[in-house]
Amino acid sequence: MRSSERSIYHFGVIIVAFGILTISAQAQTPQPSPQPRASSPTLESQFFKNILSDQKAIWTAPFHLQRRDARWLAPIGFGTAALIATDRRSGDEIAESTSQLHISRIVSYGGSVYGVAAVTGAFYFAGRATHNDRARETGILGAEALIDSGILVTAVKEITQRTRPTAARGRGDFFHGGSSFPSGHSIEAWSLATVIANEYHSNRAVQVAAYGIATAVSLSRFTGEKHYLSDILVGSAMGYGIGRYVYKAHHVKPSSAVSEEESLKRARRWPMIAPDYSPRAREYGVSLAWSF
Repeated sequence: MRSSERSIYHFGVIIVAFGILTISAQAQTPQPSPQPRASSPTLESQFFKNILSDQKAIWTAPFHLQRRDARWLAPIGFGTAALIATDRRSGDEIAESTSQLHISRIVSYGGSVYGVAAVTGAFYFAGRATHNDRARETGILGAEALIDSGILVTAVKEITQRTRPTAARGRGDFFHGGSSFPSGHSIEAWSLATVIANEYHSNRAVQVAAYGIATAVSLSRFTGEKHYLSDILVGSAMGYGIGRYVYKAHHVKPSSAVSEEESLKRARRWPMIAPDYSPRAREYGVSLAWSF
């Protein structure tokens, strides 16, 4: 391995930090205090202001590293370094088969700008039309996470300039005028999927679907010969970190009255059976309560 490639080990660890260590910046982000919804600024009115604060948190996150962050950075950093060392070999192996290129291209559309924009727009406008605050917030925070991801991935691509697997010269080389590292489709898919999964944290099916689609989109960029595995790993980690940060920083907590109502609904999700006994009236029976 050439000396320039060995230096990528350290560079990869630093770049991976941008995705995961944004989580550590959550401690420095003040959470909104519970106030009446009418007196609080809406997410729409704070949209661009929140993006600016997100960018500040993302780019200054390396200065707020803590010892506990090593449990995330170490395995992902070493994993990235290992993948970079074997990227050309794995790329050559996947290139031996072309039968998967068509399906890979179709799946990867889910992580394109048009694909993720359509999903966020559907959540937002459906939420507005049905007065569903959760769906509306999912659309807003999803769009915010996508813009944050787009800014970050564009900057990192310009810095690393890694050539793609199909490049005529210097395949996989860094600082060679390419735009492969990290995967833009992966960071977009995972940032949106993480927002959706956190918004619907009590619905396991939604979480599995969101992360499953993001995983499929990411892998399709490798099987479609558009990216190396290390590009996908770093992009996915960045997307997950940004999506998690945006949700934690800007999620509007429901009022106590709404929370109590929701808790009662959850408590009576299944039939509640209780004995009904009145000695004076000499009545005996069973009551059944079920909230839909």
